Amino acid sequence: MRKLTYFIACSIDGFIGDPDGDGTSMLPFVDEEFLAFLKTEYPETVATHGRRALGMDDLPNKRFDTIVQGRASYDLALKEGITSPYAHLREYVASGTLKESPDPNVEIIADDLVGKVRELKDEDSEFGIYLCGGSKLAGELLDEIDELVIKTYPLVYGSGMRMFGAGFAISEFTLESARTFGNGVLVRSYSRKR
Repeated sequence: MRKLTYFIACSIDGFIGDPDGDGTSMLPFVDEEFLAFLKTEYPETVATHGRRALGMDDLPNKRFDTIVQGRASYDLALKEGITSPYAHLREYVASGTLKESPDPNVEIIADDLVGKVRELKDEDSEFGIYLCGGSKLAGELLDEIDELVIKTYPLVYGSGMRMFGAGFAISEFTLESARTFGNGVLVRSYSRKR
């Protein structure tokens, strides 16, 4: 069974963006050291247009071959005229409002999100599934998440969009690794305790 990994950036106080979901204040921390880490460990988590700009378009996928993202995350790319932001992966967008995909490489999951994710997890592949952004989406899929990779930036937001937009429920994870960077970023990896 494939793993669903929530690979997410957040502030020290657990917000993935300001009240509107904007997390661009974290971008200055993607310095040379941190970018080298992404290139080595998680190259497929960089959007296709970013990979081209950074000269890493030819890097093979290391961990994921599929991405599931929410409508709000996908809309960020659409606003830039990008209809297939992760063309190097199989792309799924969870949306109850987007009726038709603007790109043949992007499949819309309009209903039974959990069922679709379980179907993807049951596929035979050496690669996992990258859950990209979306507080609400992560909340809906909390029980399906097998791994968390949390990139914590040395910022405090005070309020904003939480990592999980869900009701109260305790889910236990085990710390697998932690790595610190010279700029104050901390990357922790957790596996679900089942």
